[in-house]
Amino acid sequence: MKLKNPFKVESIAELINGKLIGSTSALITRVNRIESGEPGDITFFYNAKYAHFLETCNATCILVPETLNLTPKENQVFISVKNPYFEFYRILKYLESLLPKKSSFIHKTAIIGNNSNIHQSAYIGPYCVIGDNCTVAENVVLHSNVVLYDNVSIDSNSLLHSSVICYSDTIIGKNCVIQAGAVIGSDGFGFIENKDSSYEKIPQLGNVVLEDNVEIGANTTIDRALIGSTIIEKGSKIDNLCQIAHNVTIGENTGIAAQVGISGSTKVGKRNRLAGQVGLAGHISTVDDVTLYAQSGVGQSIEKKGIYFGTPARERFRAFKIEAVINDLPDLFREFYSLKRKLEKK
Repeated sequence: MKLKNPFKVESIAELINGKLIGSTSALITRVNRIESGEPGDITFFYNAKYAHFLETCNATCILVPETLNLTPKENQVFISVKNPYFEFYRILKYLESLLPKKSSFIHKTAIIGNNSNIHQSAYIGPYCVIGDNCTVAENVVLHSNVVLYDNVSIDSNSLLHSSVICYSDTIIGKNCVIQAGAVIGSDGFGFIENKDSSYEKIPQLGNVVLEDNVEIGANTTIDRALIGSTIIEKGSKIDNLCQIAHNVTIGENTGIAAQVGISGSTKVGKRNRLAGQVGLAGHISTVDDVTLYAQSGVGQSIEKKGIYFGTPARERFRAFKIEAVINDLPDLFREFYSLKRKLEKK
């Protein structure tokens, strides 16, 4: 990321209350990763596995931990802080705050239905379509090609990126972010199977509710409820390419990584952590404070908090022991077969 205006390292150190080590007059023009840092860049070091990059990194400024016993190169400066990762995040937040904000604009190509209430501070981008009886509150931003069906409500300071589609009756809280291509409120996968194996569609008459401070990743889909609501509780973060089925509830401050699939009517507890490609069967639940490692498959309710792994998901240390035994099976089989032959010869 290239900065519009250069920053003095002194200003950055003051922003994060860090200690300068080395040149204090340097200017920063770009934010970069430590493995590719060049003159003019600012980066950070916090994990020992990246220590070898310190020797080759040519970034002008590096945030380092207070415990680091190393002198910066010539024309280089360290900013010593307790937690470089967290302080780098603070710098990024500050830089983001300097970016231009979109507000108080409705593009001439936007289509707005009857009885919809658009706050004067909202931004409605090119080719947006807003149905009837919608509410778009203050400081909401709808980028190009966003589509809101009828009766959609979006509360203040929420941001919808391009090509997001919200089906009818969707409710979105304050300070939500929905990344490009996400679909909120599409029909759940509900069908009646007839005796001749044909299907009839079950009407999906519920909706989706995103509470405050929720983020939804790109191309993620969240199905509307059969009846009632599919609910993503406040503070939850869902990554790209996830599938949340009808009548699911995601507890507050839960984090869900890419390609997770959650089947219908499942209830995920508060503060759960679901790593990539985790799958949950339908009509089950997890308690609060559960972590599921990547590619775990959950077929039964999890009733005790903890860290789980595998398919079926088990407490992680038990799962690791099972994996170790499975890895030894070829050798165990050879030993068994050898003993069997010896016994047969007697």
